[in-house]
Amino acid sequence: MSAADEPDYDLATRLVHHDYEPPMPFGGLNVGIHHASTVAFPTMAALRSRDPMQETGYTYGLHGTPTSYTLAKRIASLDGGTNALLQPSGLASITLIDLALLSQGDRVLIPDNVYNPSRDFALKTLAGFGIETVFYDPTDLATLESAIDARTRLIWIETPGSVTMEVPDVPAIVALAKRHGAITAIDNTWAAGVYFRPFDHGVDIVMHALSKYPSGASDVMMGAVSTRDPALHQRLKATQLRLGLYVAPDDCYLMLRGLGTLDLRLERSGANALALARWCEARPEVRAVLHPAFPSCPGHAIWKRDFSGASGLFSIVLDGTFDEARVDALMDALVLFKLGYSWGGIHSLAVSYAVGRRGGPSRLAWKHDGSVVRFYAGTESVADLTADLEQAFARLHART
Repeated sequence: MSAADEPDYDLATRLVHHDYEPPMPFGGLNVGIHHASTVAFPTMAALRSRDPMQETGYTYGLHGTPTSYTLAKRIASLDGGTNALLQPSGLASITLIDLALLSQGDRVLIPDNVYNPSRDFALKTLAGFGIETVFYDPTDLATLESAIDARTRLIWIETPGSVTMEVPDVPAIVALAKRHGAITAIDNTWAAGVYFRPFDHGVDIVMHALSKYPSGASDVMMGAVSTRDPALHQRLKATQLRLGLYVAPDDCYLMLRGLGTLDLRLERSGANALALARWCEARPEVRAVLHPAFPSCPGHAIWKRDFSGASGLFSIVLDGTFDEARVDALMDALVLFKLGYSWGGIHSLAVSYAVGRRGGPSRLAWKHDGSVVRFYAGTESVADLTADLEQAFARLHART
């Protein structure tokens, strides 16, 4: 439209309405950020015919934009699925699955080494809805099978446990679930969708916290739920729409940018973690190293069979001389290792847990009585990280 053909609108209207369309395609290397709450339709017929359950068009910003659709498809591809849904956090992904698949009177089975906020949601929110939760030992298939009954609709798997690092036999758990008609959902955050492929082992739903490795910078909160079964995807999507779960386009852009270096960061982080874990294994203060790549870790043979690599998260068990005050002193002496939850970014982290004791996560088969410290190895120099651990132990001994 030429300037002569433009309607003779007043200034206030021209500032809002303009017919100019930039030439396309643009050819930029990164996905554009599309901000929108309202989506305009060309006709009322188009408005009435658009279905938010289908991803062939756009109805409202809450239901998806080109930016979020692009990220969802890339996550689905990463997981080996066909569809993915995005949520504002990893916990939101877990709760979406629970709420979409469970109803009053149902039973859900959750591994006892589960991410603790998931445990809390089950014991408080799901219990309030009349949904029973049974925690099972992820290393004991007989105990798991004995907990399955006719009311069991969903079996959760976490591999490995995000604190205690046990690796369950996923194909065996899936076989049990299928035999009893239950759906399986797995928290695959540790492997970042790279080192373990749950769909190839028969799992129905894959979730992981994109806040970790896919983001890569510890500054974006997001989760994802992937599926291969179209009917299951629609069931989850319907619940997501009803709950109004939404991810911001700027966050999607940051996540898309982080995905491009995921494999490189994961490789560096994993190599650093292995080196640090071996260093810890030689320390007299360390009673056990909990790392799936170590033969002493429960489920090591399964990890070796099913995984193609190890990420940067592992734990250690300190000897019995480490009470809470001594653990705190060790943690406070760290410099490069920052104290904090989460992981998957470029910064190394550490946090302590009182596993199996009051105030700490419960573990049905926990055999250790020492305090647990979980380390995440970032992308810093492994020599500098090792030196940081060395000086922290030295300062602790100097004080005591």
